[in-house]
Order: sequence, then structure tokens, then C-alpha cells
Amino acid sequence: MASLTKKLIRGRPYYYLRECQRVRGRPKIVWTLYIGSAQRLVERLMRPEPHRVALVEFGASAALLDVARTLGVVDTIDRHIPKRAARGPSVGEYLLLAALNRCIAPRSKSRLGAWYQGSVLRRLMPLSAGQLTSQRFWDNMDRVGEEQIVAIEREISSAAVSQFGLDLRCLLFDATNFFTFLDSFNDRAELPQRGHSKEGRDNLRLVGLALLVTSDGEVPLFHHTYAGNQHDAVTFRSVDEELAERCRLLAQDACDITLVFDKGNNAEDNLNSVAEGPFHFVGSLVPGRHPDLLAIPRRKMRRLDRRQLPAVWCYRTRQTVFGVERTVLCTFNRPLFTAQHKTLLREIGKRRRKLLKLQASLDAAQRRSAGRRPTLGGVQKKVQAILTGRHMKELFSAEVASARGGLPRLRFRFRKEAWKKLGRTLLGKTILFTDRHDWSDEQIVLGYRAQSHVETAFRRMKDPRFLAFRPTFHWTDQKLRVHAFYCVLALMMLSLLRRKLAAAGLVLSVARVVEKLADIRELTLLYPAPPGVEQPFTRTVLTDLDDTQRRMLDVLALERHRSA
Repeated sequence: MASLTKKLIRGRPYYYLRECQRVRGRPKIVWTLYIGSAQRLVERLMRPEPHRVALVEFGASAALLDVARTLGVVDTIDRHIPKRAARGPSVGEYLLLAALNRCIAPRSKSRLGAWYQGSVLRRLMPLSAGQLTSQRFWDNMDRVGEEQIVAIEREISSAAVSQFGLDLRCLLFDATNFFTFLDSFNDRAELPQRGHSKEGRDNLRLVGLALLVTSDGEVPLFHHTYAGNQHDAVTFRSVDEELAERCRLLAQDACDITLVFDKGNNAEDNLNSVAEGPFHFVGSLVPGRHPDLLAIPRRKMRRLDRRQLPAVWCYRTRQTVFGVERTVLCTFNRPLFTAQHKTLLREIGKRRRKLLKLQASLDAAQRRSAGRRPTLGGVQKKVQAILTGRHMKELFSAEVASARGGLPRLRFRFRKEAWKKLGRTLLGKTILFTDRHDWSDEQIVLGYRAQSHVETAFRRMKDPRFLAFRPTFHWTDQKLRVHAFYCVLALMMLSLLRRKLAAAGLVLSVARVVEKLADIRELTLLYPAPPGVEQPFTRTVLTDLDDTQRRMLDVLALERHRSA
């Protein structure tokens, strides 16, 4: 039980609240709180209860607002889209608020005001709740055009490079798509189209998004929104001029840039555009179109540096690719071989079980006199469906023929030689090509592996907790472009914030950064005015912090945003 204890220090009484417990049979003070002098004790006892308590999110909002101010987001947007009236938030403030919301707790525009009221932004970026309705937001967003988005993004990307010292030597380009909930009969929008959904939602209309991302911190510097049924190679061709211009602007004609992209962007026109642009490139080739390279045995390959690339071998040569001689690497990756081998064995087992089940049902139909009889065409379709999948038709030989009574009979076998050849030639292998003839084998492989950074950026934008691009309910191309812009802006700010923390030794995932910072909350207590004083007084503190949060608070210098 806690007790109040008086101590005399230099003849003056001071009070402590302490708790004493028995530890191993002996009394021991386990907890002490310094109260102070007798006057301080009286003041504490006479302090009134607070009238109101306010708890708001502090850390993530304050940290990301600092990043936005460093980039000059609001000023840049307002310079290109000045507000019409002196009153109310500017277009830049609306867009920044939407981007901050995407970073921390994605909400619909009808709930944007409620989220804003629960964050420290209501003090750091003062607006009224009536100004944050969905209608007011989109009234302002109607003024944001495609050309303005490109111009704004150019300036903000340049600010990101200069203010945060981004390394531009290796830039990564890739594209993905997001499903929308746009009605099938809505013909006001041309961007949402049905195509191959990379999330398995082929029943919905898709919007495509291409990104140019740095390997240094996974920061997006360029985005392009396009129709969901457009092929990646066509997308690359449609943005190659803007990509070249963006790279010239960012590098100020003084940087040696290497662009990394995957085989989906391969086309002769695209490679010619890259050759004419300010960058070199590293890409990959479709392995099946180069059987001569796949046939190279591993004994002819050179093992790469074990520290940088453990269990990787490669064979280097020169070949004409799309009409131009390139450096070509055929690489073998042991972990990739193991993963592909296990995956194919699992798929082979599934197909074998399904074929055996179908075979048994046909044998049972031979003995059955009643019931619906299987047809030759129907069984052939079932076999084709079972063997759908990469390499399955190569690995299984299946024959459907008429047996006694005209009923179909299935015979199949597993082609062991085809399986051995697959393991010998294709599994674990990747074919890379580049115009960087001066690069070592290790540099080329590591450069291509940096492609994972842009794939990570897409995964982040598909995370429903933070940076969520979807669900997308917008019904016009203009609104979809604005939505894509502030989602990419959110990704840029959060990537820069994560990079800044990593530079200080706090290496965390984007999700962890947001979770830790958003859990730093500001608590404000409003007390009634004491006798003889007209105004009530407040006291503001931060909630309890763990060691990581304290370090984040120090690294980002967020204490200056606390209420006085």
C-alpha cells in the first residue's frame, strides 16, 4: 500500500509518495514519487478535475506534414492552380490533406473531416469541419487537370531529389492495375476498362498505374494513369518522352542513369527510345525464346561474388537483341531453382490426382448401365482444363479415346524426360540484357534485382491499412487521375520519411513507421479557471512512448510541434 512520507532536507520538509512491499521476507521500497513541498502538496490536492479531455493523433501527422513542407507541396500546387477566392482552403491544402489521410488512415472524402478533427492537423493546419465535406473537396479538385498534375509532379520530384539527396543512378519502371467499382454501363470514363487483373478481379473494370521509382528509398518520381486493358509495352511507349524529360530534369544532365524494367516492356520501339534518351537500361528476356542460352550447362557458368550474390552463377555473352548487339547474361539462382522446383512438384501432384479421379469416374461409367453417359468431347475439355497451367501440357501426355460401347477412356502418363529437361534448362534461370557493357556481372544482376523496389511500392499501394489506392468509386477520368496523384504523393512522402529514419539507424517497414508514429498521441486536459481568473487553463502531454517512439521523436524533431 502506498504511503505519504516526509523527509527533512536542509531543515525543510518535502513529501514523497512511496510503496513498500516485502521482498524475500524483508520490507523494501519498490516505488517512489516525489511530491514536493507542503505548498505543492496542497496545490495538488486542491487542483480541480478537468472539464474536458481531448486525445488526438500526433506523431504521424506532424512527421508527414514536415516532409510535405520540405517538399513545398502546398506552395507548388497553389502556384499552378491558384484559388479563386481569398477564403477557404486552397487546392494545395485540399490535396495535401487527402495525401496525408492516405498515408495514415485512408477514408472516403465524406469522412475526411472527422479524421481531420481527430488529428493534430486541426492545430498545425487549421481548417473548419464545414470546409472538408466531400462536395467542397471535389469542387476544388475539378480544377486539377492532367497537364497541371504533370507540371506539379515535376517540381515536387525535383524538390525530393534536391532536399533529400536521392541517388538517381538506378531508376525502376513498372506498371500494375487496380480494380474499381465503376458501373459497367458508365460510359463517361475511358480509363476503367476490363482486362487482366493482377489481383484476380477480372470481373471489374481496371485502371492502370505506371511508376518510376528510385532504388534509393523506393521513392516514386513519376506516375502515369492509363486504361486498364493496355499492354505494358504500349504503356512504356506512351510515356517514354516524358520519362526522358523527367530524368533530364531530375539529373540536370549531370547524372549517369540506368533504367531497369521487366520483359513486359520489351519492344523494338521502346528500346530505341531508351537508346535515344538520357539513360542506359537493364532488362530481361523471355527465356523460352532463347533455347540456346537455356541449354548452357552450369559448369560453363561463373560463380558470382558470394557476399553480394550467394548461390548465383552466370554466363556472359554478346547477342543481337531487337536488332542491336547487347550484353546478355544467363543466370542460375539456386534458391530460385529450389522454389520453382517445389512449386512445380505441388502443381504436378494436383494434376495427377485430378486425372486419376477423372480416370476412375470413366471406369465406373463403363460398369454403370444407368445415368448420364460422358461424351468424348466433354472429357477432352475436362482434360484440357486440368492441364491448364505453365508446363503442365509439356509434362503430361493424355489421350482420350472411345472404348467399349462408345464410352471415352482416359490414358495418361508423366513425361519424366521432359521433367528432367525442364530442370536442366529452365528452372532457376533468368536471362538479362543491357547496354551497360562496362558493368560487371554482379552490377548487372544487382541492378536488375533492384526491380523489387517498384514491386514493393505497388504492394504498399494495395495495402488496405495505409496508402490504399482501392477501393476506387470515382466515375470520371479526371477524378481517377486526381485520386492517383494524391495516392502517389502519399507514397512519396511516406517513403521519404522512412528513408530519413533508416538513415538514423531506425530501419522499419512503412507499415511499422505509420503504426509507431500514429500511436504517439497528444493528450490535452482543459481545467476550469481558478478563482479570480477569467480564462480556463490547459495542460498538454504526449502519451507514454516506448524506446523506438522516443528515438523517432528525437530524429524527426517533433517536440517543436507540441502545444505550449
